[in-house]
Amino acid sequence: MRRDELAELARTRLMDPAAIRKAADARKRAASPVGPSGKCFIIAADHPARGALGTGGDPMAMADRGDLLDRLRTALENPGCNGVLATADILEDLLLLGALDGKVVFGSMNRGGLAGASFEIDDRFTGMSAESVARMGFDGGKMLTRIDYGDDRTAPTLEATAHAVDALADRGLIAMVEPFISRREGGKVVNDLTTEGVVKSVAIASGLGSTSAYTWLKVPTAPDMERVAAASTLPMVILGGEVADLEAQRKSWGSSLSLPNVVGLTVGRSLLYPADGDVAGAVDAVVSLL
Repeated sequence: MRRDELAELARTRLMDPAAIRKAADARKRAASPVGPSGKCFIIAADHPARGALGTGGDPMAMADRGDLLDRLRTALENPGCNGVLATADILEDLLLLGALDGKVVFGSMNRGGLAGASFEIDDRFTGMSAESVARMGFDGGKMLTRIDYGDDRTAPTLEATAHAVDALADRGLIAMVEPFISRREGGKVVNDLTTEGVVKSVAIASGLGSTSAYTWLKVPTAPDMERVAAASTLPMVILGGEVADLEAQRKSWGSSLSLPNVVGLTVGRSLLYPADGDVAGAVDAVVSLL
């Protein structure tokens, strides 16, 4: 990002913070959460708020906010990238930069489970609320929901997620729930990415809240995605995560997108920080799947 753009962002935040709300009120909203293909592609950038800054072997890859914003703008300039998922600070920067017109916007809600922390599984709601998502004119909220059968701190996160699902549904907004069956290995939280583990997480997440009318599920790629998709009738988007072989993963995503309730992809670091540095090319390769 150019130095003058960064300076203007900083000046606006200092001298005219109300400009953020004005930009939100003036933003042209997307007509539909999916694109012309009936599918959606959401670029994700809510990792920094959990202290998860690393990707591609660089532990501080996402630490430069100006660089991250540049990469996000490059992704959002592709017409096939019809939305973004991020925390309030990043979304506000993008609003001030005029990058969110006509895009679907999801606010990240629970970022309290800091990566590597002893309390990581207790993923408290420290980000956006259903009220703030609605106030900003965004389309929905996303919540990470890791389920560790050996850690009783899982229960508060499940309860908070259920309340968030209800609060969003009351406002007619999408609740994007990202569930995992998780466990501790050597002190580190590890997600179960077997078909059985993902199916179980889908079954649990589908029942959270007093209604599932506005709930979407954000799920990882598993060995048998047909069984994963069959575990619920709710709309599903496939998440990206750390991808070592983008071309092989692209084929897997393409196969998953053929399933009836898989409505799109939500990918972040692998496309924002591709090995060859070509963000536009990485995004275009995924958009072509839709």
